Amino acid sequence: MSVVAALYDVHGNLPALDAVLADPAFARADTVVVGGDVAAGPLPAEVLDRLAGLELPVQWVRGNADREVVAHFDRGDTDHSIYGPDDPAHRADAFTAARIDRRHRDLMAGFEDVVRLDGALYCHGSPRSDEEIITAVTPAARLEPMLAGVEEALVVCGHTHHQFELRAGEQRVVNAGSVGMPYEGRAGAYWLLVADGEPELRSTEYDVEAASAALRASGFPDVEDVIRESLVEPVEAAFVARHFEGRSDT
Repeated sequence: MSVVAALYDVHGNLPALDAVLADPAFARADTVVVGGDVAAGPLPAEVLDRLAGLELPVQWVRGNADREVVAHFDRGDTDHSIYGPDDPAHRADAFTAARIDRRHRDLMAGFEDVVRLDGALYCHGSPRSDEEIITAVTPAARLEPMLAGVEEALVVCGHTHHQFELRAGEQRVVNAGSVGMPYEGRAGAYWLLVADGEPELRSTEYDVEAASAALRASGFPDVEDVIRESLVEPVEAAFVARHFEGRSDT
């Protein structure tokens, strides 16, 4: 079996990604799965180039933000200033689309809905949707239909930026966390290692002050919110789980 490093929700945070790649635990991996929402953020081209240049096999899962960045690129919608403060997602997507080239666009357009590897299924939101929300408090009644038709014993997801493990019958659902924009109550880059079919939730510390300076220098429109909510005053995972679960019921 492969030893898989699952890197989710990097969101253009190159300092966080570089910290994970330098972590001795990452050296155990012989395969990388990038779990979606990799580029939308301050340093998108640099993040994509770093991952594409790895000497390990890399498989790519499409996230909702990846889709939107490609769509912005294709229609030339790259002026983030036209979007107001109530639309941070489109601001991020337009900013990102302006800072990638055709090569990056084509890479992102080729991302897969899901990746199946060594008895595990890697998805972004859920196996059936890159936008569907799974949280640490998702009830079985809502989770089980999302897994209908999935034969793999392990499902790895992301999208909600906090690590957890759930069980649905004989299946395990593990959120890999977010490398670049985590909501964990503590600064760091959060990721997952899967060795012999067993998931290991990982976190890697890095220099928050230096990372903040690099992110600010990018000109990303909502960079202060990103720095505050993920690095300086990190949002707690329990709060995020309740918040997202409430949204899933609306």
